[in-house]
Amino acid sequence: MATEQNGRATGRVTRRRVRTRANLLDAAFAVFAAKGFGRVSIEEVCEAAGYSRGAFYSNFGTLDELFFALYRERADLIAQQVADALAGEGPDLDVPASVDRVTEVLLLDLDWLLVKTDFLVHAARDPAVAQTLLEQRARLRRAIADRLARARGHIPLPAVLGDADSAAHAVVAAYDGVTTQLLLDKDVDAARAWLKQLLTALLTDGSASE
Repeated sequence: MATEQNGRATGRVTRRRVRTRANLLDAAFAVFAAKGFGRVSIEEVCEAAGYSRGAFYSNFGTLDELFFALYRERADLIAQQVADALAGEGPDLDVPASVDRVTEVLLLDLDWLLVKTDFLVHAARDPAVAQTLLEQRARLRRAIADRLARARGHIPLPAVLGDADSAAHAVVAAYDGVTTQLLLDKDVDAARAWLKQLLTALLTDGSASE
């Protein structure tokens, strides 16, 4: 009986901890987007979430650590969106059709882009933070490269891109460029249209437009 009670208590604690962590992440996202990553304190995140500093430190060591948890969530979401959009594709990848599906569902969230841009500037001044951010970005590129590699031999990537890894770098660079413009003009529809055009041009040899 005691073991069962302990198990139920542990389950409640675990669920409460998961909920607390999720609430802290949601509150931090809102505060970061409104004020800027470098202008936010742990106290402000705790106040927005309705928790004490103790609750914060039981889940995160620093604001950097909290941000990386946010970043992983968004990176995983984007990777899943891409995977879901391509789920029905066999090795004979239809690049223009796949680009259409990906750009229709891809997360283009202005608040997230504001938070990410602030953190990129922060990371650029801290080599340790920059390295962790580079590793997270590499995960997304690998997911793209793996999908392109599985189609290699069935679709001709432009020779200038070289291999699937280089093509993945180009895809992420296109996404970065389009989202930078989106931060300034706030035009999500135009961003999707530009991203579609850029990715189609990057990943085909031009025959799709003929």
